[in-house]
Amino acid sequence: PLLFSEGVMGGRFGLERFVALNSTNAARIYGLYPRKGTIAIGSDADLAIWDENKQVTITQSIMHDAMDYTPYEGVEVTGWPVITLLRGSPVWRDGEFTGREGGGMFHRCDTPPALNAPTRFPTGFDPISGKYAP
Repeated sequence: PLLFSEGVMGGRFGLERFVALNSTNAARIYGLYPRKGTIAIGSDADLAIWDENKQVTITQSIMHDAMDYTPYEGVEVTGWPVITLLRGSPVWRDGEFTGREGGGMFHRCDTPPALNAPTRFPTGFDPISGKYAP
């Protein structure tokens, strides 16, 4: 909601960029695209439907997690998800879970490219000087 409120509603970027930042890019990074992260034939149809005009003050009591606080307590946002679809079926509506427990699926994903990067300096590299030794 913060990204939608400040980004889209704040005029910093459009809906396409919002979707990329929240969904498409993550699906690509983790190797889940195009099953996830897009609306297309053969994709999972996991969608969030937003009321772009709904104004909400964030409080811990409306969060759906196991935390006893939110660092965003008291922040006001414009735009809020009102329905979540899992494989095309509603599972969350107006703040209430409406799906069935255990209805999710595990999708094994690729290792993100950043984790495949070398974890040691190449032979001959001096991290203090930033130069390679001959």
